[in-house]
Amino acid sequence: MIKLIGVFIVVIGLVFRFNPLLVVIVAGFATGLVSGMNFIEILDVIGKAFVTNRYMSLFILLLPVIGLLERHGLKEQAERFILNLKGATAGRIMLLYMIFRQVTGAFGMHLGGHPSFIRPIVSPMAEAAVAKGRILPQSILDEIRGMAASSDNYGNFFGQLMFIAAGGLLLIKGVMEQTGYTVDLITMALYAVPTGVVALIIAGTRYAFFDRRMSKKLDEVIKSESNGGISQ
Repeated sequence: MIKLIGVFIVVIGLVFRFNPLLVVIVAGFATGLVSGMNFIEILDVIGKAFVTNRYMSLFILLLPVIGLLERHGLKEQAERFILNLKGATAGRIMLLYMIFRQVTGAFGMHLGGHPSFIRPIVSPMAEAAVAKGRILPQSILDEIRGMAASSDNYGNFFGQLMFIAAGGLLLIKGVMEQTGYTVDLITMALYAVPTGVVALIIAGTRYAFFDRRMSKKLDEVIKSESNGGISQ
């Protein structure tokens, strides 16, 4: 039972809002020590884990790059591009991005994400498609941004398991084989395809209703402008 001390340390650290990295390291060392490992062995395990998952930290490099792109007009270019497209709606943009996220995820390509695609590209495009050159209230902008974020969540969640080397499938395979059941990665990936298709249909329906709702809200904005101002 004492080997679960790491979990206790993490919970306490989160409750008191200590530095997350420090909390995790302390929890790791505490768990290793009560398990009979020495200091060098613990460092070796932590080092191997870092090297194995080193690519997980690459997203940190994206933040300054995206910041520079936004500073030099990335959002404005995305908005200008959408304004020149006839028939472009926020829902269609989100659905198209979701399809892109699912397809790339099915092939094991981690292209997309909130900081790299949603914030600088998808969200500004969706906002421009709704605004059509007008200034929108913050409440509407927040609703568009939240729905745009959902397109990445849907696409990533229901697309990644269609890839046979996805971490989720490998975890399931490992657990099942430890309990004596033989499972096939290709079969599991194929079972994820119908779920992905259904998720796409449901999301597309939601985005269609979202377009209708945004159209009504835009009419309200136009009426408010004609009456002398935009109500927040």
